[in-house]
Amino acid sequence: MRTTWISAVAGTLVVGLIAAAPGGRPAPAPKVDYKELAHRLVAQNAGIHAGDLVLVTGGTRDLELLEDVAAEVAHVGGHPLIAIGSDRLTRMMYDEVPAKYDAGAAAFDTKLAGFVTAVIAVDYNESPGVLEGVPPARLAARAKAGALVDALLRQRRVRVVAMGNDLYPTAARAEQFGVSQDQLAEVFWSGVNVDYPALQATGEKVRRALAAGRQLRITNPNGTDLTVGIAGRPVYVSDGVISPADVRRGGAATTVWLPAGEVFETPVPGTAQGTVVADRYFFQGKTIENLRLDFKAGRLVAMTARTGLEPLKALYDAAGRGRDVFGVVDIGINPSVSLIPDSRMVGWMPAGMVTVGVGNNTWAGGSNSVGFGVDPFLPGSTLTVDGRVIVQNGTLQGEVARR
Repeated sequence: MRTTWISAVAGTLVVGLIAAAPGGRPAPAPKVDYKELAHRLVAQNAGIHAGDLVLVTGGTRDLELLEDVAAEVAHVGGHPLIAIGSDRLTRMMYDEVPAKYDAGAAAFDTKLAGFVTAVIAVDYNESPGVLEGVPPARLAARAKAGALVDALLRQRRVRVVAMGNDLYPTAARAEQFGVSQDQLAEVFWSGVNVDYPALQATGEKVRRALAAGRQLRITNPNGTDLTVGIAGRPVYVSDGVISPADVRRGGAATTVWLPAGEVFETPVPGTAQGTVVADRYFFQGKTIENLRLDFKAGRLVAMTARTGLEPLKALYDAAGRGRDVFGVVDIGINPSVSLIPDSRMVGWMPAGMVTVGVGNNTWAGGSNSVGFGVDPFLPGSTLTVDGRVIVQNGTLQGEVARR
């Protein structure tokens, strides 16, 4: 499930958000100048200005970067607060804190969300399996509490820049993808350093194509064949820059994920019809093979898999109303993020990637705030809007792909 709030204070993380490498070794950062990166995060991505109250979160792995970000915030007249998190703290919130406190776990986060004007968050977790074995009811309770924080951030139009986007180059993620950590780092930092004006131009072209459409269809040789209605639905672009216009628009427009490069929208309710098949889906550090989701009238009516479904199904069963609602379609547009050949690598933002979401879709401008979400990546898919090909076999097409 995707969320905009990354808490390093209370350890309240929604399952599946971020993951990194054991041992706390700093991730490789080829050709990255942390001071220059910090300047870009503050000035370009988040648009920090004098008087801003900025929460800066991350882990000890990136403490130098967090310090540089805080100094940049202060340099422009803002007021930074650094908060540090860890896998150990995240797990202790379940292992050493009684379940009766789960419902109120986000109380301090809510206070913070009530007065900060911006958040710059760097992915800090160290293991995809950090939440493995936690009772699903506890995960659902804390996710529900965290959803209230997300809602307050959007209501107040707080600018949120989240660096990681399920691609942070750590040893654990590299192993999961079947690549070296150095290879993954090259891909990650290339994506972060994308040509932002060009990315914005591509995003606007894709946005217009979706905004003018009535029906969207996704197909894939693996058996995926899904149609959804999109007429009149708002379309958002995560292009890496939160502009004044984005702040005026509010809601999903005030959050960007880095590496950036996504165009997404929530469908007309009740219109999703067909089947989605993900060859593999990573969940709590394990792999679910051949995940199949069947939809009728906008709702999930069957969820099966060849292997590994049990933990995801348990969390689904523990979630509340809205867990079965088809929620979002997401199209990757970043040309600087390429899937490594012969790997298991996936991601939101590679140009031509198609991702769908079930359950919570508030991050995408929707109204379903259930504390559950499953977001399978569908590499190699074809996506059409009213018959016009936008993505073909995993490649962004025609005018929308030109820089």
